[in-house]
Amino acid sequence: MAQQGRTANIQGRTLESAIINIMSQKGFDVVSYRDWEKRPLAYGGELLLKNVPYETLYGHRGSTEFKIMSGKYGDYRIECKWQQTSGSVDEKFPYLYLNCIETMPEENIIVVIDGSGAKHGAVEWLKAAAERKLYTNDSNRNKNIRVMNLAEFLAWANRTFRD
Repeated sequence: MAQQGRTANIQGRTLESAIINIMSQKGFDVVSYRDWEKRPLAYGGELLLKNVPYETLYGHRGSTEFKIMSGKYGDYRIECKWQQTSGSVDEKFPYLYLNCIETMPEENIIVVIDGSGAKHGAVEWLKAAAERKLYTNDSNRNKNIRVMNLAEFLAWANRTFRD
């Protein structure tokens, strides 16, 4: 069981590395949130911040993998989920969705899900929830949540970050 956890972490980091590579090629500087928070003026205006905190529904400290901070294109929070084999990642989708709409401060949130191991219907449910804005209240109706796989993220980045 411990080996499965290590393998899942490695595969998840591979997805994160792909996001970093895509955004670096689009001209974004990759900086840890901690470093940026200490000296925000030391960095340019087109950033991909790593390990970005937020307060969860339970009032605990949570973090997402990335936040795009762009003076040119706006801000996007990016949550990455990799599930190559059956497991519990997809069972956390409702909690993830509620955190997106209730506690993550950004208006634009992207959830990158890949690995093709999610239970049948799980990713479809999350996409439908995001598109229909299920469980919303007046304060989160303006949230723009997109759910996509890595190839779709690449296509989105190619369309969005044109020079």
